[in-house]
Amino acid sequence: MTDSLFSAVYAERRASVAKGLPLVVALSGSSDAGNAVSQLEQYLWERCKPEEIVRFDTDQLLDYRSRRPLITFDEDHFTDYSPEELTLSLAQDDLGAPFLLLSGFEPDFKWEAFVDAVLLLVHEFEVAVTTWVQAIPMPVPHTRPIVGTVSGTREDLIERSAWKPTTRLPASIVHLLEYRLHGVGEEVVGFAHMVPHYLANNEYPELLSAALDNIMAATGLLFATDEPRERAREFRAQVDRQISENEESREMLVNLERRFDKYVEAQGERVSLLGEDGAMPTADQLASELERFLAERNQGPEPSDGSGMQ
Repeated sequence: MTDSLFSAVYAERRASVAKGLPLVVALSGSSDAGNAVSQLEQYLWERCKPEEIVRFDTDQLLDYRSRRPLITFDEDHFTDYSPEELTLSLAQDDLGAPFLLLSGFEPDFKWEAFVDAVLLLVHEFEVAVTTWVQAIPMPVPHTRPIVGTVSGTREDLIERSAWKPTTRLPASIVHLLEYRLHGVGEEVVGFAHMVPHYLANNEYPELLSAALDNIMAATGLLFATDEPRERAREFRAQVDRQISENEESREMLVNLERRFDKYVEAQGERVSLLGEDGAMPTADQLASELERFLAERNQGPEPSDGSGMQ
């Protein structure tokens, strides 16, 4: 039974959940380009007052060898053990509209059993639409708006998809969940945002505002984005400042902008954002100068502004 995957169920709260709410999925996997999912999860938990409905059993789903929980050592004893969590919660947007939030770690084990459990919860709560976001490193410039690939059942949103490849790729749990939801006729939409691959290891604030915009478009929920947009402007100004000090970095950025603009102008001709051979450029091929410049500046580090860059 799928209930065996739960370590806690808040029965009274579960029974009171209204039918027909949207479900937002924010599951952090082995990679999280630009900290897209972790930014979204933190935003929703800080602002949207989530109340747990169901807690999944971490011991069954997590590979502790690959993702160690954190614990604090305080001089002579251990404190503050922080185990990984995976929960379904009831939350509220900025106007008090309720929605369901599935958040936490991406399961390492029992994918099929986990997805079956989520499908039953979607059926139980008669979920109106399920939406998820991710980010993938791509050769796109930070000076252009974030674009991405839209998948699922919402044709009105899929029309906005900037990149429609046909490819095989390593699956994530949200890919499998969308595949299963689509197969049983449930409404689902996924957003895979493209993050400049030379910034993918930093927290990229613009991803959060893009993710919130897309979630709002998919669900009708409303979230304040003023703060994420201001953080994005500050981050972009810092990157611009660092790039302007290095000629090779400026040249790299101009080439990325030229390729991106050509793609946008000729989408109907399927112009690729990738190299001529269709392959993803490596850091050495495309942006090693910038990555080295950002990580190993010969000048003294600037005061940190919390962006993850120096």
